[in-house]
Amino acid sequence: MNIKSSAFQENQTIPTKHTYYGVEGGKNISLPFSWNDVPSETKSFALSIVDPHPVAKNWVHWFVIDIPATITGIAEGASPRSMPNGSRELLNTYGSLGYGGPEPPKGSGKHPYVVTLYALGVPSLGLSEMTTLTEFTKALRGNVIATTSITGTYDR
Repeated sequence: MNIKSSAFQENQTIPTKHTYYGVEGGKNISLPFSWNDVPSETKSFALSIVDPHPVAKNWVHWFVIDIPATITGIAEGASPRSMPNGSRELLNTYGSLGYGGPEPPKGSGKHPYVVTLYALGVPSLGLSEMTTLTEFTKALRGNVIATTSITGTYDR
């Protein structure tokens, strides 16, 4: 299974239009992703974007769950209005539903934004919108068939 973004390459800078509003030029436009080579037994997908930088402490930028197995990507700017049918966006660490782009503190160095796609053996994770990263990780246990990831960076 593979994931890619038309907005950035592996370990390259995420364009400013995809950053959060506090970044000069940030428009918080959700990133585009596409994936392929999915295991045939996949019943749904989940997607996460997490910043593991020591300053960010696993800041959740996006949780999407219950993405139907027939879906092969998420369009640029899909959050929050034009997500794939059946998928659900959860709260990010900013406290809002859906995508929350990068906004690393000035002077904190380059932050990695790890995008992970999970192929799941269940049609739904049954999580609430208020799910934490710990709860998300727990819900994945025993349900993941395959994972793939791509990492973008941002520094200011």
